[in-house]
Amino acid sequence: MQNHLSKKDPLGSGWMIIAALAFTLMNIWVKEAGNRFELGSGELVFWRMSFAALVLGMLAKAQGKTFFTPHWRAHLSRSVSGTLGMFCIFYAVVHLPLATGVTLSYTSSIFLALLSIIVLREKLSGYKQIMLVLGFAGVVVLLRPSVGGGQEWPALVGLLGGFFAGWAYMQVRELSLMGEPGWRVVFYLSLVGMAMSALWATATGWHSLSWQAAPYLFGIGASALVAQLCLTRAYKVGDKLTVAALSYLTVVFSTFAGMWLWGDSIGWQEMLGMGMIIASGMLSGVHPQQWLHYFKTKH
Repeated sequence: MQNHLSKKDPLGSGWMIIAALAFTLMNIWVKEAGNRFELGSGELVFWRMSFAALVLGMLAKAQGKTFFTPHWRAHLSRSVSGTLGMFCIFYAVVHLPLATGVTLSYTSSIFLALLSIIVLREKLSGYKQIMLVLGFAGVVVLLRPSVGGGQEWPALVGLLGGFFAGWAYMQVRELSLMGEPGWRVVFYLSLVGMAMSALWATATGWHSLSWQAAPYLFGIGASALVAQLCLTRAYKVGDKLTVAALSYLTVVFSTFAGMWLWGDSIGWQEMLGMGMIIASGMLSGVHPQQWLHYFKTKH
C-alpha cells in the first residue's frame, strides 16, 4: 500500500524535508517574537495553538467530521502534557542557542522509551537499552556547556519539555490504539492548549499586539500547521526509515540558522551531544536487522 502511494506521490519521503524546514521557521519566529517583542511562552503557545484550532476546526466542519469522542479523558491528559511540553520547549528556544533548544525537544524519544518501561511495563531489548543510555549520555554532553555558562534554568526547562513531549507521544500511541483519528488528536491538543496558554498568559501578563509582531505570530501558527501536515503526509506515503532519519534535519537547519541569524557559537561538545541524541533517536526505533534489510533492498 505504501509503495502504491509513493508512486502516486513522487515527493514521498521528501515531505519530511519540507516539514523540517517549516519546523525550523516556526522556531526562528518563536525566538524572534520572544526576544524582539518580549512575548512570554504563554502568549507564543496561545497564538500557535489558536491558528491550528481555527483551521483544523473549520476544515473538519466543512468535511462533515464529528468532534464527538468517547475518549475525552485521554484527549485531555494528552493535551495537557503536550501543552506543558510546548511551554517548556518554546522557553528553551527563546533563551538558549537555537540548535540547543531544538535538540532538547528531540529528547522526547528518549523519555518515551523510558516511560514505556516505567509506566507501560514494556521490556526493552539489550540493543534499545544501549540506545537509551547513549541518548542520556548525549543530553549530559549537550547540556554541560549550558550549565557552565549560566544557562542552567532554560536548559533544565527544555529538558523538562522533552519529558512532557515524550509523555504526550506515549498517550498519542494509546489514542491511536483506541481508533482516534490524527486530526482529532491535534484539534483537541490545540483547543486545550489555547485555554491553558490563555490562563498562563493572563497570570504572567499579556503584551499589546502590534503590526510589527503580527507577521511573526501568523508565521508561528502557519508554519507549525504546514509542518504537521507535511510530517503526516511523509509518514503516510514515504519510507518509514527514511522519514525518521530526515526528521532530524530540523536540528541541522536550526544549527545553521542560529549561526547565521544570531551568531550562535556551537562548540565540539554541543555538536557531539547533538549527534549522540540524534543517533539514539534514529536507531532506537529500528532493530539492526531492519537496517540491514533496508540497505539490502535499496542496493
